[in-house]
Amino acid sequence: MSKSSPRRPFGGRSNNTITVIEAKVHRSSARNARLAFILTAVIVGLLSAVVAASSIHPILAVFVGALIGVPLGGLAWLLVRIWPVLRLLWWWTPEIGITTLLGVCWVQLVNHTSTLVTLVVVALVVGVPAAVPVSRRFLVAWTWCLVVRHRLRVCFAQFIIANQSGSLPLILWARPTPVGERVWVYLRPGLSLADLEGRLDRIAVACHASTALIERASDRNAAYLRFDIKRREVLTAQVGSPLIDVIDPDTPATERIPATVPTALDLPDIDAPTVTLPTQGKPAAKKPPATTANGSKPAATSSAVEDDVSDWI
Repeated sequence: MSKSSPRRPFGGRSNNTITVIEAKVHRSSARNARLAFILTAVIVGLLSAVVAASSIHPILAVFVGALIGVPLGGLAWLLVRIWPVLRLLWWWTPEIGITTLLGVCWVQLVNHTSTLVTLVVVALVVGVPAAVPVSRRFLVAWTWCLVVRHRLRVCFAQFIIANQSGSLPLILWARPTPVGERVWVYLRPGLSLADLEGRLDRIAVACHASTALIERASDRNAAYLRFDIKRREVLTAQVGSPLIDVIDPDTPATERIPATVPTALDLPDIDAPTVTLPTQGKPAAKKPPATTANGSKPAATSSAVEDDVSDWI
């Protein structure tokens, strides 16, 4: 579905179009709508005719089945035909809801208050959240969630391969995280996790982020994925320490002990072990083990010196 401008401002015709639904998706939805109408009308009509034939004449039952099957088939055709529009409305549901709510609040405020009171209320509603750091960060984080949902849709439409019908994955919801945003996506047939892992760098660029990660959100369904868009590194942030107040600011910097943590042993500071070398010469001949009177070998004796028990008491 497209809308063209018939003439330019200074004469001539323009071929520029504003595409709402892609031509491939438009043709695919039309084909699926016809199939849905035929299948629904035939199946529902036959079932209704069979049920009605048990109480009325079979010819009348056929007419009853047609009267029931054709309207239901038309309803199925309508749902399938407008599905691309419904999906487009789903993508913009948060913006549409917020805009509608603000419009209703503005109309009610204008109708029930004076101009001065209206301006004061608007200034407070806009100025207080912008001035308080906590509320400002909250609003900015959720605004980025709305932006990321649309940026991911652009990624799927521009450079990520979709199926032959051109249907894009369903972007479900997004919420802020300490490092960025987390988005849940339900893939359509034609895409997999492996196809998206090779394009994470492009996705990060499209979402105006530093990095992007992806993993499965369900162990039983491979189509249910979770995107993690990272904009900052919280582990590298500087954290204030109360130990700074313990140091006397009048102490010269040369006399302060550097706050370094040893990460390995300093080998030059360790005494080398002394090794006693054996005396040079021929090794002494080993004596054959003595035998007892009955010819058996005596039990082996330990060469280690036994410890004195009194040393441990």
